[in-house]
Amino acid sequence: AMALPSLPEAVALLAALAVFFLLLICMIAYATAVKMPNLHRHEEEKFFVNAEGRKEPVPRIHDPPTKELSVVVPSYNEEDRLPLMMDEALDYLEKRQKRDPSFTYEVIVVNDGSKDQTEKVALKYCEKYGSDRVRVLSLVKNRGKGGAVRMGVLSSRGKKILMADADGATKFADIGKVEEGLKNLQPWPNQMAISCGSRAHLEKDSIAKRSYFRTLLMHGFHFLVWFLCVKEIRDTQCGFKLLTREAALRTFSTLHIERWAFDVELLYIAQRLRIPIAEVAVNWTEIEGRKIV
Repeated sequence: AMALPSLPEAVALLAALAVFFLLLICMIAYATAVKMPNLHRHEEEKFFVNAEGRKEPVPRIHDPPTKELSVVVPSYNEEDRLPLMMDEALDYLEKRQKRDPSFTYEVIVVNDGSKDQTEKVALKYCEKYGSDRVRVLSLVKNRGKGGAVRMGVLSSRGKKILMADADGATKFADIGKVEEGLKNLQPWPNQMAISCGSRAHLEKDSIAKRSYFRTLLMHGFHFLVWFLCVKEIRDTQCGFKLLTREAALRTFSTLHIERWAFDVELLYIAQRLRIPIAEVAVNWTEIEGRKIV
């Protein structure tokens, strides 16, 4: 009878197989990768509906900015949580504009192929505040959070562009913190810089509330991100990020991933382009609602 391999031999064999499959995956990824992603926009996505119900062509990020700040809010089936976030954001933005008339803004709600009343809810804010301040961009079909953010970013008018989640988990007033982080990076090389909100300071408290399995997955994901992609940023997944217009153009134009973990590729691209990145602690609250499965 054939002798079974010893434990050290079995471990060595498994290690060799793991290395082989990793190399195979890398070769396939390299062979099938495209240098630039396809930035296809459906005909219906070239327009937004204004407060009067008429269609107007969306701006292009290649055009000169006409606002100080653009806030991009990706929304998929968020009819319940979106109003809380919009009320808080617009209250802050309106008060800031009254204090400083030179401050101008726009909020772009990207309806990512929602099946509920997300678009209808967002259009009510467009009617209330006017389509110069609140715009609704509806996508023909669901692209994923990264795809929705990219479509909003590429249709924005701001000198600075803020990504903000529709669930309002991050207090909108914390924009002051990420703005300070961006300011501290000056002088910006080629007008490019990124400031990321971070929940890393809350990690110990969150671990206490998680199951062992979820904590293991979290640490495993963080290790892979650190080992393969982004080493300087502890929390890549926080949806509260502020970018200069040029940084947004350069990163989102070359973004391939449109769904979960698009933030990792975004920051990886930024590091490859030597764009300075700040990580700033922000307040964050667990909001009940839909989750990624």
